[in-house]
Amino acid sequence: MSTFSALLLKRMKLAEECADDDDAKISISELRKAVLEELKMHNSFVQEWGSDLAKESSVNSATVKYTEFLLATASGKVEGVKGPGKLATPFEKTKVAAYTLGAMTPCMRLYAYLGKELEALLDLHEGSHPYRKWIENYSSEGFQASAVQTEDLLDKLSVSLTGEELDIIEKLYHQAMKLEIDFFSAQPVVQPTVVPLTKEHNPAEDRLMLFSDFDLTCTVVDSSAILAEIAIVTAPKSDQIQPENKLARMSSADLRNTWGLLSRQYTEEFEECIESIMPPEKVDKFKYEDLRKALEQLSDFEKRANDRVIESGVLKGLNHEDIKRAGERLILQDGCTTFFQKVVKNVNLNANVHVLSYCWCGDLIRSAFSSEPRFVNSWYDMA
Repeated sequence: MSTFSALLLKRMKLAEECADDDDAKISISELRKAVLEELKMHNSFVQEWGSDLAKESSVNSATVKYTEFLLATASGKVEGVKGPGKLATPFEKTKVAAYTLGAMTPCMRLYAYLGKELEALLDLHEGSHPYRKWIENYSSEGFQASAVQTEDLLDKLSVSLTGEELDIIEKLYHQAMKLEIDFFSAQPVVQPTVVPLTKEHNPAEDRLMLFSDFDLTCTVVDSSAILAEIAIVTAPKSDQIQPENKLARMSSADLRNTWGLLSRQYTEEFEECIESIMPPEKVDKFKYEDLRKALEQLSDFEKRANDRVIESGVLKGLNHEDIKRAGERLILQDGCTTFFQKVVKNVNLNANVHVLSYCWCGDLIRSAFSSEPRFVNSWYDMA
């Protein structure tokens, strides 16, 4: 058992002693036993996976911050509260117990939530899923009941507290939840596991397909109107005579008006389309068929919008070099190019990258990545 685990159990014992209600003492004692069982389960995982935590793992800063916060709170080191050695009255002890539960409850609630979410996404009965026991434990009715029991106990311990003391518990709860989320976010995702809870990626057999949005994901600005702006800037003036040997183009004024009408129509119909495909009420379970139908509706809408642009002729006669120069001037998000370079140059990953955009032009996208033009295959379609 780790030093932290031993200290945490000791602090839970202190919280049990601080509670002035027999039912609360019993509840905290049951939670302490549940923590012991959870630690045994984690140890069994380590043995099953053949890991040696003493040699293979190091504690990251997010873990340290969270554990130090829990231990400090359980020790009574909370602003406005006396230390555990100076607790004079049962009421002061109850406050420490309430503060301790306030800092622990988010952990229980988050694990219970994640357990249920992952259970709904994965079929744990097919094959030997490496995280099956972990997910089954935290999605089980027993663990869900423990999370509710912890919340009920926190409510019970808080009944006699003042408004100011309840504010302290609220702050402790929010701080604990933030530290828990930071803890999960800090965990490294190391290959060959692409998504830790799906399946291992075998580069020798599997080709990793990585798709990325272009506008406002890769780029700092939206590129959707860039082609139209190039067309407007390079178009002839209304009173300018066009050479007979060149493709007839709309005047810049007519182009601007036409593009404005197309843009407004697109925006209005897009909002109507999204409203029509959104479910009328909250969805409790993911349904693939519903998602497929919604995407088909969105695709049909985008195709109709494409047809209107083609029929309008607003992009007719664009100069290829103008498009490339515009792409080269696009500002990409910090780290975007480096990320794609690392993915594609990693031969052990066996990855294929596709960038999607509705800006109509693959050359615009390729020129934006002109420093490494070979590493991005642009799939560009408004659908």
